[in-house]
Amino acid sequence: MPTDVRCLVETDESSAVVRLTGVLDLAETDAVRDALLARLWQRPGPAIVDLSTVRIVEPAARAVVDHVHRMVADWPAAALLVLDPSGGPGGGAPVYPSLAAAQAALVGAPLAAVLNADLPPVVAAAREARGLVTDGCARWGVPELAEPACIAVTEMVNNVVAHAGTPMTVRVAPRGSALQLAVRDHSTRRPAYAGLAPLTSTGGRGLLLIDTVARRWGSTPLGGGKVVWCVLHAEDEAACRS
Repeated sequence: MPTDVRCLVETDESSAVVRLTGVLDLAETDAVRDALLARLWQRPGPAIVDLSTVRIVEPAARAVVDHVHRMVADWPAAALLVLDPSGGPGGGAPVYPSLAAAQAALVGAPLAAVLNADLPPVVAAAREARGLVTDGCARWGVPELAEPACIAVTEMVNNVVAHAGTPMTVRVAPRGSALQLAVRDHSTRRPAYAGLAPLTSTGGRGLLLIDTVARRWGSTPLGGGKVVWCVLHAEDEAACRS
């Protein structure tokens, strides 16, 4: 049964630790999910979710952490680690028995490289987004991804301009030989991909182009808006050119 004590998500801008306190039951999972997603977008880089002081009264509620881990797996510069001294089974996110162990894992990981741009919903925003992507590809040694990434980010930005009409944030980061792109806007309207468009149609090909150049893409609801993301791989581009 739901309890009267809420589960709180406590964050500290100076720390990578996000602490859950109070009582976590199934009634609280949506709020916890939304708070964790908001934190992971606001502060790029990995976060440690501390479960050491929260009381989990329904074991199934623990799955919200692993659900968030899967939701952000393809976001630029986002990752979730779990501090759980109870040693309970995880479902995807890496679990550590102490804060020291979790922080050691962060120290041992490569620093998150990320570029951001806050853009208005105007046609010229696509040009600025392409410049950001091109700069990132050059910095991170994946120049072969500049062209397909520019195609993807242009369509993502143009979709915001045409349909959302809100300010947006463009984010790009490397992960190995892959490039992760995301555009966050403030419209709850979800992008819809209906497959191949008829040759006689006009417009509506943005998502088709993203689907063509990216290995994966998707949309995540986030605080009165959404994050549309995609992942491009250097080996895919090499195969297309061979």
